[in-house]
Amino acid sequence: MSFGGPQWPQEPQQQGQQGYGQQHGYGYPQQPGPYGQQQQPQHGYGYPPPQDPFAGAQGGPGGPGDGTPDWGALAAASEAGSRRKRRLLIAGGVLATVAVGALVAAAVVATNKKNDEAKNGGPTPTGPVTTTASPTPAPTFSSVAPPPPPDPKDYITDPKKDKAPLTTDGLYPGTKLTMFGRPYKKGATSATKNCASVTTGGLGSVLSKNGCEHVLRATYVKDGVAITVGVAVFPSEKAALAAKKQATGGIAPLAGKGVGTFCHATVCLRRANSVGRYAYFTQAGFANGKKVTTKDKPVFQASDDLGTFVFNQIYARGKSQANAAAAASAPPR
Repeated sequence: MSFGGPQWPQEPQQQGQQGYGQQHGYGYPQQPGPYGQQQQPQHGYGYPPPQDPFAGAQGGPGGPGDGTPDWGALAAASEAGSRRKRRLLIAGGVLATVAVGALVAAAVVATNKKNDEAKNGGPTPTGPVTTTASPTPAPTFSSVAPPPPPDPKDYITDPKKDKAPLTTDGLYPGTKLTMFGRPYKKGATSATKNCASVTTGGLGSVLSKNGCEHVLRATYVKDGVAITVGVAVFPSEKAALAAKKQATGGIAPLAGKGVGTFCHATVCLRRANSVGRYAYFTQAGFANGKKVTTKDKPVFQASDDLGTFVFNQIYARGKSQANAAAAASAPPR
């Protein structure tokens, strides 16, 4: 039996019977059969032909002329109706069973599909997917503060750290210097551990009293103005500061290499300053021996330029040693 619906049983057609399209009403033919007799009416769609309960009413029960019903015919018609109802119930039950079976099969297929998807991580989404961006993790920092970089002043204050070589060529490099666009030519240089021997007036005793270790000198000249600068090294910052405050007299002028004697038996500009364990002194005047007055701006300017230059050189010495110490203590990359 197919799922298209039950196939209703057909009664065999008698000879000369018309099909469903030629039947009138529910199968009662209007024309006689081939033998001149009334044909048994055929009911459409497989129903059994209706029986006339009064067909044998003449002549007695069941016979011609008898007015009583044909009870046998009625019983046969009732039995035929019961059989038809049973066939309808059986066919309907089969159809319902098939339909329920189809639903159960579909449910099983759907359940198995769902289970398969769960085992394989679920179906791939076909609709728009909303994602929540994870916040960018904030950078973390160590709670231990890194050590501060070395201070250059520590290396020009503490003799235990100030170990770099100190020479006139290192402190006064090249053959000239330029400060603020003003060029100065370098003359003679000298270095000595006999600090007092390169001083005038009372400066020698001041240097000796505060423990001067050695003095490095250099002379520069520009436009008839000559300047000698001397850097004295002490064992501590305190000693250098004391020498600056107590200074009297001045550093002795250094002639040579194209520069004649200057600041001899005349008035010159003397200055003193210090940084770290270094004190530095300048003596500036005219190369021709002219006396210096407060109006001689070129002399004061030359003294300022050479003092600034020496300060920068001493500080650069400390910075160089501090950078070297920092590089040596840095972790390897």
